Amino acid sequence: MIDILIRYGAVLADAAMVSIGVTASATAIGTGLGLALALMLRCRFAALALAARAYVELMRGSPVLILLFLIYYGGPSFGVVLDAVPAGILGLGLYAAAYFAEIFRAGLASVEPGQIEAARLLGLPSLSILRRIELPQIAAFILPPSINQAIIVLKDSAVLSIITVPELTKAVTLISNETFAVVAPYLCVGLIYWTLVEIVAQGGRIAERRLAARISR
Repeated sequence: MIDILIRYGAVLADAAMVSIGVTASATAIGTGLGLALALMLRCRFAALALAARAYVELMRGSPVLILLFLIYYGGPSFGVVLDAVPAGILGLGLYAAAYFAEIFRAGLASVEPGQIEAARLLGLPSLSILRRIELPQIAAFILPPSINQAIIVLKDSAVLSIITVPELTKAVTLISNETFAVVAPYLCVGLIYWTLVEIVAQGGRIAERRLAARISR
């Protein structure tokens, strides 16, 4: 395994950076779209709420690989041509959004309705209520599951090799084909994934402690 790391260290490092970039971008898309979906789920307009619920259920009930195939290989049929990396980011982001939507939905549901009613009576617009009252209160509630979802996105990025994204799994496949070794290359990549997951998890713990300290003040 040491020989693999020495010989292909630069290749694995480049692939790891691709995995990190894809994960960060997809998580950002998933978080933003997930919040929008959560707001739609509680919308008074039944059509919007129904559309959001249908999206969430469809994504949660389908394998991410199907979505990736539809975007990358099926996109040209609809005039949408994306390179592998943007297609992978978009696919993972759209898929993760369904799970982030449920995280935000549960968080928003935990806010005392009386506070929202009082804010509306004071004349605060909905956006200000969300920004000043709801999001600050649910931050501590949604942070742990959001970090966990980010970790899931990181691990799901391994399937992007199927659409030729040059991430870690794609790199280790090429290394294995070149060296005719299986155990050592995949152990190396497993170790890299474990390290990345631990970094994200530790970052989440630090964020939780800082948020808790801020709330206590």
